[in-house]
Amino acid sequence: MDGRIATGWLIVEDLVMVLALVLLPAIAVPFGMHTMSTGVLVALGMTLAKVGVFVAVMLVVGVRLLPWLLDQVARTGSRELFTVGVVVAALGIAFGSAKLFGVSLSLGAFFAGVVINESDHSRRARKELLPLEDAFVVLFFVSVGMLFDPAILVRQPLQVLAVLAIIIFGKSFVALLIVLAFRYPLGSALMISASLAQIGEFSFILAGLSIALDILPALARDLILAGALLSITLNPLAFRVVGALQSRIASRAQPS
Repeated sequence: MDGRIATGWLIVEDLVMVLALVLLPAIAVPFGMHTMSTGVLVALGMTLAKVGVFVAVMLVVGVRLLPWLLDQVARTGSRELFTVGVVVAALGIAFGSAKLFGVSLSLGAFFAGVVINESDHSRRARKELLPLEDAFVVLFFVSVGMLFDPAILVRQPLQVLAVLAIIIFGKSFVALLIVLAFRYPLGSALMISASLAQIGEFSFILAGLSIALDILPALARDLILAGALLSITLNPLAFRVVGALQSRIASRAQPS
């Protein structure tokens, strides 16, 4: 149960982050041009309208057209052609979403996965794409490692510790309060909060976009990268601490 709640929480976080990636350029451009607040509202409205049209097209047309196309490709019996077809479909939807609807590549890629999942060949598609998934994950973390500046730990140690504290303690404490508010046991709340005591890859993407839009300074990216890497490294320790707390809670709950 704890794992399901944490997984659901992370999915919601990713969805909200995708929405933030979509709306951030619309918010940043008017502020950067010093326009009135009505300009911000107009830009947000247009962005949301484009996203709505894109989502409608994907849910109405995409869920019918793409599974049919994958079915035609699968009938050829070629494993290589099927793999190429899935990759082309995913990249095509992501690219088309950016060019035709003005939404982010991230949102397009997300809906490409949703549409492909509606196909009868979704399990085969996931299996065929596993090698590519591993390769892209490796490339992603290699690129993150190339962006990380270890000297930030020496130059700005207090700022790094502040970011790390917000990630590990601030985020986890908020999660703890929310889970307890839904009347889950304290042990479950502690485990879920430990599961969320880190930040993932979307934080790097959001930070990069914010820097490109002149919302954040370049130093913020280094601090976020340092906080993310340190929080991921310390996350197993958080689980050990929570496990010890759960054992103590369980021992106190047992009748003497």
